[in-house]
Amino acid sequence: MKTNLVPAKILFIVIVLLSLNLLVGCAGRVFAPKNSVWYYHKEMVDAEKALEAAREAGKDKKCPKEFNAVKDMNDTANEIYRSCRTKEGIDLAKDVTKNANALCRVIDRMTITTNFDFNKSDIRGSDIEKLKKAVKFVKKYPGFKIGIEGHTCSIGTEEYNQVLSERRANAVKNYLVKEGQIDAKRITTIGKGESNPAAPNDTSKGRAKNRRVEILILAD
Repeated sequence: MKTNLVPAKILFIVIVLLSLNLLVGCAGRVFAPKNSVWYYHKEMVDAEKALEAAREAGKDKKCPKEFNAVKDMNDTANEIYRSCRTKEGIDLAKDVTKNANALCRVIDRMTITTNFDFNKSDIRGSDIEKLKKAVKFVKKYPGFKIGIEGHTCSIGTEEYNQVLSERRANAVKNYLVKEGQIDAKRITTIGKGESNPAAPNDTSKGRAKNRRVEILILAD
């Protein structure tokens, strides 16, 4: 009989430890029925509410690509959370809320295919006319915020391309401020690196299209 008691005790201890782990990992939930799980942290509920509010506002139809990306992020957050990786799920849910609230901010968009030379952020003289058109485009929306996104092709490391894309965005910003007399406080810049190609990177023509800057008119 003694030989059977040891494994039984070990099994009991393992069950207790696992139960304690689940209680600690999944503590602090609020009542919110969903898929048979009845208690969620507030951040998870907030993400659901933000996503639903965006859907009710018609943003799933107005900017479906962005909406679906946020929806997928929310699904991932819930999968992580239900596996009791609580903090990781909550952190992702916070991003869901932030992104859902910012959906469909782009009112208008202009792509500047300045086709920066490889490894360069300088604006070429042949592209000045395009930038003059960009100034006119921006001036159609006085008072609105302006976002400038820099992009690169895939040649080079991700880290280097990230920095290069930021330099390209800033080059266009500087032109708008200096030559177009646009208030710098209205403009934010971001580098997208090689993450959002406009064309395949397997041809020189495609890579040239990816070396670009996009100007976004943003709602508050």
